Amino acid sequence: MSASDFRQIAIGREFGKPERLFRAAVSAFCALPRPSRREIAQLEDLTLPLFDKVSIEARRFVAAALSDCEYAPVGLVRRLCDESVDIAAPLLVRSPVLSDVALIALIGRHGLPHARAIARRPNLNTTIADLIRVLERPRLVHPEGATLEAASAVETRPAVAAPAPDASSTFVSGQLAEATRRRLRSMMTPNAPQQSKSRDGPPRSAAYDRLKTTALTGNSTFFQTALADALEIDFQTARSITEKAGYSSLIDALKALDLPEEQAFLLAATTFPGQFTHAEAIRLFLERYRLLHRDVALDRVRDWKAASIGARIRSNAERLRPQPKADASLRAS
Repeated sequence: MSASDFRQIAIGREFGKPERLFRAAVSAFCALPRPSRREIAQLEDLTLPLFDKVSIEARRFVAAALSDCEYAPVGLVRRLCDESVDIAAPLLVRSPVLSDVALIALIGRHGLPHARAIARRPNLNTTIADLIRVLERPRLVHPEGATLEAASAVETRPAVAAPAPDASSTFVSGQLAEATRRRLRSMMTPNAPQQSKSRDGPPRSAAYDRLKTTALTGNSTFFQTALADALEIDFQTARSITEKAGYSSLIDALKALDLPEEQAFLLAATTFPGQFTHAEAIRLFLERYRLLHRDVALDRVRDWKAASIGARIRSNAERLRPQPKADASLRAS
């Protein structure tokens, strides 16, 4: 299939059964040598609403097809990875779009079966590999938080007659395994912007109240400033989010703030009123927002911050670069 085939599928969304459309869209997308951002977004728009309507075989087919795809839509990949390991395994082992943060989140949500598949990834981050070994051998986790290095040192000592395992040791091992899973989940929180604030009612409510108030003024600069403050990003990034042709980036921003879908829709409809002229457009927005994983949105916010910092560094370097002196022959006499 060619790029034109994929675009025809993207335009004619209602043809055939969901199963056929789901498979055909992914097959056509994988045939594109270098899909554009618009085509990546189109595939996500096509497939996520169909996800619950297709068979396990179709999901398994799509997971295998996207496992080596460098440009696979992140939202679709994450949704597939939340399936059972017999579906998700190709993506867990090979997908290049899964970041280390995403892998840790998947282990925290799904435990040992997903962890074993992730352990087969080439060039796996050593920290994640160590954590997977802890899940495999939970006694390596010391209740008081002993390090993996200390546990390894203990294991290298000469073996002494080990007592036979009893019911109490099995119970403790189970507790330690669960403690490890909690540790994996906790690793997601330190760098998550606004995560601790969103769990408390008042801070998140205050952020939404300011966003709503500024959005309803009709002055885009006020809303962009409030969005930049809420996400802790620079103003130029917030401005680009609200001035794009579509609301995909705004969905990421609002999901990162962990807003309920009703609040997110009000802000999106106020910012992009032309996008919601009929009920189907509203339904699609709510479905996309509901299906978007928050850790995906947080990853994108971190990408915006990284890009902003990189641009600032380049600008500073350019400003501090010594300027060539004017040739003496060009000076006025």
